[in-house]
Amino acid sequence: MKVTLISILVRDQEKALQFYTDKLGFIKKKDEPLGGGNRWLTLVSKDWPDGPELLLEPAPNHFEPSKVYQDALKDAGMPWTQFDVDDVEAEYERLTGLDVEFSVKPTEMGPVKFAILDDTCGNYIQLVQTL
Repeated sequence: MKVTLISILVRDQEKALQFYTDKLGFIKKKDEPLGGGNRWLTLVSKDWPDGPELLLEPAPNHFEPSKVYQDALKDAGMPWTQFDVDDVEAEYERLTGLDVEFSVKPTEMGPVKFAILDDTCGNYIQLVQTL
């Protein structure tokens, strides 16, 4: 068994696509129309193009419980998911240069350094570097 797809709830698929590709550097893998303005829209890491796909899931627009959960996580300051990076400080500097907002600046905690960014689509995302 292996993980091949991970969903991130987003309120606007096109806005999320622009953020995750232009700012975070992901690559679009699939973009299939599903009707009603929705798409099966997946991304992959440029460093791991055959790795797990990230599905930009428009559920908060159609399923109220998912919107409530997304809002509760963000209100609590909790990230939706985490992405591993080689150097949190370098990513923080690169992304703040692209006007990405962070709720937590690079912080060391035990064997990791992390930072938390706002994806502009309803989520906090944690960047993690193993020290």
